[in-house]
Amino acid sequence: MIELLPFALFAFVASITPGPTNVLVLSHSVRFGVLGALPIVLGGCAGAALVVLAVGLGVGDAVATHTLLQSLMKGLGILWLSYLAWQIYTSPEPERVEDGGAGSRIGFLASAGLQLVNPKAWMMAIAVISVFARPGAERWDDVTQLSLVFFCISLPCLGAWALLGRGAAALLGSRVRRVMFNRSLAVLLLLSALATLLP
Repeated sequence: MIELLPFALFAFVASITPGPTNVLVLSHSVRFGVLGALPIVLGGCAGAALVVLAVGLGVGDAVATHTLLQSLMKGLGILWLSYLAWQIYTSPEPERVEDGGAGSRIGFLASAGLQLVNPKAWMMAIAVISVFARPGAERWDDVTQLSLVFFCISLPCLGAWALLGRGAAALLGSRVRRVMFNRSLAVLLLLSALATLLP
């Protein structure tokens, strides 16, 4: 049995701290409510758990040792984040959150895909496997368990961001304020993507 408490603390911090997926959840929850943000929550959690699983199976070695692959993933990640930021920025706001609206929604696959092209997610997964998975016969069991635990811990963490977005929508009140808030989040998301270009 792997030491789950230290890993649980690591997974909690990795999931609850602000990042691109958290911004997506917050933005969609403000616009579409908690249920509207649920596909992003599930996609982000599943994508991160899949990256941990893939690293445990050895895919992470290629990411860690090939700088060209890291650069390619970084470029794809920046493009993907920029596209998602544009979607948030240009999506029309419903009159009320409860209405849902016809705005452009980012779904499960987009959120999961963000994890798969995010070099930081891969580096986090490499750290997880190297620190918490035992070598030898137990490795596969450890990798499976780590992936599952990461998924289970990240769900309520991203769910908390969805609740935060729902509360923010209630505080913001008017449609105009919600539009400005979401556009601010879109700019922050774009800046987070561009910040990866800094040395």
